[in-house]
Amino acid sequence: MTTSLHLDEVDPFDLPEWLGTEQVTWSAATGIRGGHEVTGELHAPAHSLACDLLGADQAYPRPVVEEEWRQRAHQAWTHGQVQLVERSGRLTLLVPGTGFTADGVLESLGRLAKAVGAPTASFVAALRL
Repeated sequence: MTTSLHLDEVDPFDLPEWLGTEQVTWSAATGIRGGHEVTGELHAPAHSLACDLLGADQAYPRPVVEEEWRQRAHQAWTHGQVQLVERSGRLTLLVPGTGFTADGVLESLGRLAKAVGAPTASFVAALRL
């Protein structure tokens, strides 16, 4: 089964420099208990970037991503990383699983911080329940 979801891989070195040099807050625009997708935005003084979380294993009523992307998400996670993609012009963290907990969101953002060379303590998360 195929999906119409188009993803492009994102190289962390192509992301804005401020993600690795400033204090960054990720703010959820939707609740983390809402399922396989949480929309949000990364903020720093004078900067912002749309950034969503997407559970790669959601399969009902249809797979949310192609099998190749699901495997990439699991491979990155196994190696302590997170798969970065662009979806509809938005940075998206493609994460194994079908939903999110507070710990899962924090782990995902910590892996994003690592990808851009920032200390995890420079990232803050504002969650919606």
